[in-house]
Amino acid sequence: MTATAQSNPILFHKTYRHSDSKQWVVFVHGAGGSSSIWFKQIKAYKEHFNILLIDLRGHGKSNTLFKDIISKRYTFESVTNDILHVLDHLSIKSAHFVGMSLGTIIVRTLAEMASDRVDSMVLGGAVTRFNTRSQILMKLGNLCKNIIPYMWLYRLFAWIVMPQKGQLESRLMFVREARKLCQKEFKRWFKLAADVNPLMKYFKDKELNIPTLYLMGDKDYMFIKPVKEMVLAHKNSQLVEIADCGHVCNVERPQEFNQRSISFIQALA
Repeated sequence: MTATAQSNPILFHKTYRHSDSKQWVVFVHGAGGSSSIWFKQIKAYKEHFNILLIDLRGHGKSNTLFKDIISKRYTFESVTNDILHVLDHLSIKSAHFVGMSLGTIIVRTLAEMASDRVDSMVLGGAVTRFNTRSQILMKLGNLCKNIIPYMWLYRLFAWIVMPQKGQLESRLMFVREARKLCQKEFKRWFKLAADVNPLMKYFKDKELNIPTLYLMGDKDYMFIKPVKEMVLAHKNSQLVEIADCGHVCNVERPQEFNQRSISFIQALA
C-alpha cells in the first residue's frame, strides 16, 4: 500500500491505495474539522480498502482555495460538487462514503445528486435535524456572529454538542482545527448549517436505495433522537448505538466505530 498527497486547484486530498482491493472509501469531515479527524480510522481501513481523505473548502489544507468564490454564499450542492470533482480527477466511479457530523449531510447530498456513485453510506454522529435547543443556539449564534469573535462561538458550540468529560479529546481537536478557519469562512459555514432542517425534511421524505449505517453515541443527546426517527422511516437504514459515547464517535470509540463500519461495508461486497 502507498500513500500519496496532492494539492491542486481542486480540494486538497490524500489517498492510500490498496494493493488488491478495487473498493474505495471516501471520508468526509464536518464543519470546523479537517481530514485529520480520521487519524484513528486510517490504519484499520487501509488494510481492506483504497482510502480517499478530503479537506472541504476553507478547511485544513484546502483553506487557501476557492478565492474566486470568497464573496459567495455556500450551498450544500456547491460544497458537494467539490467532492465530485475530486472523484472525477482520480477516476473513481463509485465509493463507500463515511461522514461525520455536518459531513453526513454532505454525503447524503452527494447521494441525492449522484446516487450511482455511492455504494453505501456510513453516517457517524449524523445530523438529521436540529432540535429546539439546537435551533435556539443557531439563532443566538446568528445574532452574535458579527459581534463576538468566531472562536468564542465555536468553543461554545463545541462544549454544548460535546459536554461530557469523555468528549474532551474530540472537543479540543475540533477547536484546534477551527482555528485554521478565518472569520469570513466561519460565517459562510454557519449560514450553510442554518439550512439543515428544510433539507433534512426532504431527505426524510425521500429515501434512496442505498445501504446506510448510522453510528451514533448513545450520549449524543442533541442528534440521536432525530436519527432514530429517520431509521424508522427508511427501510435501507440501520442504527448502531455506541455505548458511553458522545457526538464524535469515530474519535471517542474508534475500535467499535471501525469494526462496525468496516463489517457493514464488507457485507455488501
